[in-house]
Formats: sequence, C-alpha cells, structure tokens
Amino acid sequence: MATVVLIHGGLHEDMDAERFWVRPGIVAGLRDRGLDVLAPDRLPAAPTWAAEVDHLLPLLPSGPIVLVGGSNGCSVAVRLVLAQAHRVVGLVLAWPATAGDPVLDAALHEHLGSDELLTGETLRGLSDAELAGLRLPVAVVPSEPPNRVHQRHTVDALLRRLPSADEWPGSLEPPHPNFKPDGFVRELARFTADQT
Repeated sequence: MATVVLIHGGLHEDMDAERFWVRPGIVAGLRDRGLDVLAPDRLPAAPTWAAEVDHLLPLLPSGPIVLVGGSNGCSVAVRLVLAQAHRVVGLVLAWPATAGDPVLDAALHEHLGSDELLTGETLRGLSDAELAGLRLPVAVVPSEPPNRVHQRHTVDALLRRLPSADEWPGSLEPPHPNFKPDGFVRELARFTADQT
C-alpha cells in the first residue's frame, strides 16, 4: 500500500508537522487504520518553493506515495508531484491557501520581505497550466467555513482546472482547536486504499 506523506501548512510562521498533523489526531488516526504515514517538517523560512522541494525530496519513501498538502503545503505537494510524478499515485489538496488576494498578499509581502513565495495563479508557486497537466487522482478539501486565508473560490478554481479532481466534505483546518479528524481520516484512508 502507498505511504501517506503529509505536507503541513504555514508560510514563514511557527508551524510544523507536530502542530498541524500530529496533535490534531490525523497521524494517529491514519496509523490506527493500518496506514504507513510520514509527516516531515518543511524547510523553515524557505526562500523559494524549489528550496522546499529540494529539502523534502530526500526524505520521501522509495515506493508509491499518496501526497497530502495542507493549506500552503498544497503548493509544496504539487511541486513534489511535478518532481516525482512516477512515485505519487494520489494527491490531496486540503484547505488550499488562496493566492492573489491583494489584502492578504500585501500583509504577507510585509512579513516575508519579498514576493518570491507569493507568485502563482490558483495556487502560490504554480501556473494553472501546471495544475491542468496533472494526470493522477486528486481530492480537494475545502475549509468549512471558508475564511480569508482559505477562500471558497480557490477550491472551485482547482476543481475546474484539475481534470480528475473530486471534492471531499469540508471542515475546519488544523490546527484549529475545533478541528475534528475523523471525517478527514476516513476519506484519506479510503482514497489511499483506492490507489493501491
């Protein structure tokens, strides 16, 4: 069976896999269902999306992978698919972060000190042509309710641009204190089984 690789959210903030995937119960829930799970930490304060990919590629297992990106980790996950397409058998874009919001991007520009990580179309760091070229099963999980960082129109755009995307039930995104892992874990376990 494929290994589930979880790529956490955050963009130059105090975020890691422990806070995003472990404490909310996602890693334990998947392991309780018999799945192999890897939740590596992204490169802190990465200057580019390519640097994030270079950091994570050596950490990935050699066998088949179901790749899960959360929030801004969706950009990293897609870049990893593009770098290792033959090993990734399924992709989940969970609570995708919205790109191109002028108010949000202005605040992020001030925090980051550059626009290097803010460029892109539907997802930061990616063109819509790159998204449309993905040829693998994809699931998209909306934030429910939507918020400024995770807007509904981003989910709708992904569903239009990804030729094989399905929408899963939405939820609050981790590490929100009211996030409940059960529905997400159930959908991810089923999706992973379907890819083997």
